[in-house]
Amino acid sequence: MKIIDAHIHISEYINGFGSRGELIPLGDGIVKYADSKGFRIIPKGMGDKSFSIEKALEIMDEYEVQKAVILQGNYLGFQNYYAYKAMKESDRFISACTFDPYSINRDSISKNLFEDLWFKIIKLECSSGSGFAAIHPDLKLDSNEFRYIYDLTRKYKLVVVIDIGRPGSISYQIDALEKIVKEYKDVTFVICHLLAHQNNQIDLLKNNLPKFKLDNVYFDLASVINNTKEKYPFNEARKYVKEAIDILGSDKLMWATDMPAGIINNSYKDNIDFINDMDIDIDKKDKENIFFNTANKVYFKK
Repeated sequence: MKIIDAHIHISEYINGFGSRGELIPLGDGIVKYADSKGFRIIPKGMGDKSFSIEKALEIMDEYEVQKAVILQGNYLGFQNYYAYKAMKESDRFISACTFDPYSINRDSISKNLFEDLWFKIIKLECSSGSGFAAIHPDLKLDSNEFRYIYDLTRKYKLVVVIDIGRPGSISYQIDALEKIVKEYKDVTFVICHLLAHQNNQIDLLKNNLPKFKLDNVYFDLASVINNTKEKYPFNEARKYVKEAIDILGSDKLMWATDMPAGIINNSYKDNIDFINDMDIDIDKKDKENIFFNTANKVYFKK
């Protein structure tokens, strides 16, 4: 079965920043924030102080993954030019760029990203841990600053990938997001992590997902098995996916790993088996949609 990994990260060098200050690499895939002890962000043996283009391709080859979508994660630091380099080196990648919508020079930044480098995807990492809400705690997803970006997506015909963090956080603005995706119905939105529901939150998932049953909205499944804090066979995470198929349809869902950090607690193979072994709950067409068809349509259409 053909596979696209719809949510990965690469880093030429780690230089992140978030609510806990700067994120610096210590080596062997270990990093630390300004207020913390070291913790692992890259699986052991997969990178010292970076997660390279070459390593991503090596893992994709091992598991016969045809393509991948490189997204920006603020915890690694903005990696726009390295992501651009990945697209130029291999047609198996398509990459998203990002920038802070509060930037004073946002006009010149966006012109460079969308007219000079021709990015076709923008990633909005809005979470309160290491996203825009970490440095803009008054962030509103329907503010003028964010409308500036949504208007750019119309101008340049971009796909918007958005991560609003976890339920209960200041960035988890479901009502504002619903308002925006309905207002900008001519723009394609991909919402990360199936809205990042944690363990024992299936009722919240059932309440939230129907709000986004819209022609212009899709979801990736990155880190669903990590958010539910499970090991194989990932029973709760599978319930979440089955519920999402029932509410939205499998043609709205994309398989993804969130590597490198997303494959620390559960391996790349675990992420594949998570969906592949759902034979009781989903059929072959569902798997084809989730593993390949949806992401291919959203990201790799000509």
